[in-house]
Amino acid sequence: MNRSKTTFSLSPYLFVAPAALLFGLTIILPIALTFAFSFYDWNGFGAMKFVGFDNYARAFHDRVYLASYWHIFIYIVLTVVLEVFCGLLLAGLITMKRRGSGLFRVAFFTPVMLPMIVVSYLWKFVYNSDFGLINALLSGIGLESWTRVWLGDPQIALYAVTFVSGWVYAGYYMTIFYAGIQRIPNDIYESAYLDGATDRDIFFKIKIPMIRDLVDVAIMLCVLGGFQAFDLFYVMTNGGPYNSTEIVTTYIVKVVFSNMSVGYGSALAVLMSIVIAILGILTNKLKKKESGSLEY
Repeated sequence: MNRSKTTFSLSPYLFVAPAALLFGLTIILPIALTFAFSFYDWNGFGAMKFVGFDNYARAFHDRVYLASYWHIFIYIVLTVVLEVFCGLLLAGLITMKRRGSGLFRVAFFTPVMLPMIVVSYLWKFVYNSDFGLINALLSGIGLESWTRVWLGDPQIALYAVTFVSGWVYAGYYMTIFYAGIQRIPNDIYESAYLDGATDRDIFFKIKIPMIRDLVDVAIMLCVLGGFQAFDLFYVMTNGGPYNSTEIVTTYIVKVVFSNMSVGYGSALAVLMSIVIAILGILTNKLKKKESGSLEY
């Protein structure tokens, strides 16, 4: 009986062990190694030289690295508008029970299904200054002065890349908001129409307030997605021109794989993780404070 009890008590751990081992090898171990490497000067192959906090001190004097956070901030603010708010407006439009709303729903969601690499190369062609569609269209309607080297101008390259992100993910957030709006009982709409409410009133005074939690989650996803952005920037501009579209992830890749500075790149990655953690904590506190004020 003792043996059977021992076997039974160990069985849950045996079932969990493969998943825990996989999680440890793929998540915990890389995080621990990245943190350890951040205290060394190492190129990934030769001898490791302990430098303490020198890599972190260097990061706070790295203008390109510090500017990359400003670029992410601009990117996040613009994507909140282009993705979340535009997705919310699209969800409001396709839930008005107008003819063809299903077709529009599919059309708006189609870019989400395309791989980001494909989207990046597609829009590189659209933005091409020599034979791109945008410059060709502007020239065709007599607006040659508006033509630009869209991805080669430091003043507008970041906005050009951000627009592509909005074009892709607006349909994604539209689908989330559409699902939330579909859960609102029809009785509420009927009562509002009887009171003389218009479609605009129903959208701003009923639909949006009743899916407020989804909007908050979408904004949070947009913020976190801004720090995780990589492939779109890497393919379209690779941080150029003149580091005007450099973001943290693309810069870390350059530091590690181009400059062969694993230690410094690890320190940059640790700092980015700390920034994301602080943002998550602040957002959670603001959310709790807002929930408490509403309950009060």
